[in-house]
Amino acid sequence: MSTTLTDEQRHWLWAPLRSGYVFRRHRLRHRHERWRKLAELLHLSRAARGRLEWLIFWERNLKEASLTCRHFGIARKTFYKWLKRFDQNFLRGLEDNSRAPHRARRREYTSRQYEKVVALRREHLRYGKMKLLELYRRKYPGEQDISSWKIQCIIKASGLYYNPFKQAKINRKRSVAAARKKITELKRKPSSGFLLCLDTVVRYWQGQKRFILTAIDRHTKVAFARMYQSHSSAAARDFLYRLHLLLDGRIENVQTDNGSEFHRHFQEACENLNLPHYWSRAKTPKDNAVCERFNRTLQDEFVAFGNMTTDIPEFNRRLTEWLVEYNFRRPHQALGYLPPISFTFKYHKVLPMYPSSTSICRKQ
Repeated sequence: MSTTLTDEQRHWLWAPLRSGYVFRRHRLRHRHERWRKLAELLHLSRAARGRLEWLIFWERNLKEASLTCRHFGIARKTFYKWLKRFDQNFLRGLEDNSRAPHRARRREYTSRQYEKVVALRREHLRYGKMKLLELYRRKYPGEQDISSWKIQCIIKASGLYYNPFKQAKINRKRSVAAARKKITELKRKPSSGFLLCLDTVVRYWQGQKRFILTAIDRHTKVAFARMYQSHSSAAARDFLYRLHLLLDGRIENVQTDNGSEFHRHFQEACENLNLPHYWSRAKTPKDNAVCERFNRTLQDEFVAFGNMTTDIPEFNRRLTEWLVEYNFRRPHQALGYLPPISFTFKYHKVLPMYPSSTSICRKQ
């Protein structure tokens, strides 16, 4: 094997290095941008990202705590609480602590009770928990601490059902329904944008079907509506994005009924906008009574006065003019005969121990 170098090998061996490849530098992002990117990668909650924005604003404004609290509308003690917990190397510290009890309640039936209930269930497979409870007390009169709830738990744990496949399907539906946030779980606050209630009005006109999506702020009664041709979740998604833009993103929670238009694309839009989605209880229109009342007002004071048409752009144009009248000039009895916009600015929430903020006032 020859050890001599050819001219081409010498050229590549002793060729000068190009400075553009050796001394290339990567620009490091500002630490605030790194924090935001890290929060996105960690999938922090909306509340945690909001607290991170508090701290970024605080640092960028000469660490003025009073200015930060007035800007975000938070109390001083709340800000200092999260400032103390903040660690730039552990952003998950901005998440809320778990409120689950340290000691979870355990089932109180004994192994002997389990065996007795299973034996009764095998003997009477079509009996429900109340009938099994009566048979249990007749057969074992000395044991009165058994309850129908314990029998139901034992049946579920043993899996003794007459039709296991049908019961499994029912259980799956119940688990999906349990995963939804019910509106009864939300602790309401009297503040603007805290809860937006949405609903759909179906109208038949000249042999055609049209759908009017409506929304109203539960506290200030500021309302919005728009007609669509289809009853799809894509239309509801478009309506939600328009509503979010109209209110400048000042929406904290959304409430809807269990209609099909509020699934799939609408649910994805809620996740993209970090909006908690609460559901009304089935066949319980009183859970969304404010929006139901607005639907009636819309039909009585706008649609019934000759404004109904199948031309969607023309209808939405007329509807926009009426919404301006509704939000800016129409007196509302629930608001002390003030229009919603006037009520919003007159009773704007002022933080304790702080003067009112004038950040929304700009020179024309």
